[in-house]
Amino acid sequence: MNPQVQSFYDPATFTFTHVVYDRDGGHAAIVDPVLDYDPACARTSTASADRVLAFVRDHSLIVDWILETHAHADHLTSAAYLKRETGAKVAIGRGITQVQERFKALFGMEPEFATDGRQFDRLFADGDTFAIGELEARAIATPGHTDDSLTYLVGDAAFVGDTVFAPETGTARVDFPGGDARKLYRSIRTLFDLPADTRLFLCHDYPPAEREAHPQSSLDEQKQRNVHVGGEADEETFVKLRTERDARLAAPKLILPALQVNIRAGELPPTDANGIRYLRLPLNQLGGEA
Repeated sequence: MNPQVQSFYDPATFTFTHVVYDRDGGHAAIVDPVLDYDPACARTSTASADRVLAFVRDHSLIVDWILETHAHADHLTSAAYLKRETGAKVAIGRGITQVQERFKALFGMEPEFATDGRQFDRLFADGDTFAIGELEARAIATPGHTDDSLTYLVGDAAFVGDTVFAPETGTARVDFPGGDARKLYRSIRTLFDLPADTRLFLCHDYPPAEREAHPQSSLDEQKQRNVHVGGEADEETFVKLRTERDARLAAPKLILPALQVNIRAGELPPTDANGIRYLRLPLNQLGGEA
């Protein structure tokens, strides 16, 4: 059985959230949901998540899962809010524990913050299977962008996270801690071995002015036209291109607030004694020299 998919685009972070479901009145999963965040005033909003919830309610869907493809550095997740609203389980790859250990130290998080992934309801390993109502789903490890990255294969739909983008954009960066260009190349080749009719649902699109954002791509157009891995691009060529390109990229604008929330499965940091929650900014730890 192949799923129905409804995609929602957040132009502020160039991110797609996908609702994958078996049928109207049936069961669903929400993939990579966004929590709106204004960095100028450190204010969060659930406007994007509420649009997703409105669709879920309009189609009388029971949400079984909130699926994170990885701990995102470019947007905050609304997983905790959606879990409270729907009762769904929140899942991510087992590699999240390494990400938690790394960034707990960077942010100087509270000692009681656990780095065993317990903030999530399920930690998937490569090959793990699960159900979304009548749909069969499988987790595929696709590391490279990060070491916790997963693709979720649901019928003929693959939710590929930060692996490939639109063909004219290419592929995800690999200069984060745990990133590896060779691993990303091999992960993409794993995706290219999926059945030819597999629909690829992207986590991001960065469209030029002349077109709208596209949530979906095909294996054929990725194999033929992806500017980084299409055609005859081999591993050594990709590693060189990706490494040189990443050396010129600025850090994502929301990396510091995003990771502090996303490794908590979308929960905000605990309140201080004055009743206010705070995000922390480690100085001179990212990017080049001050």
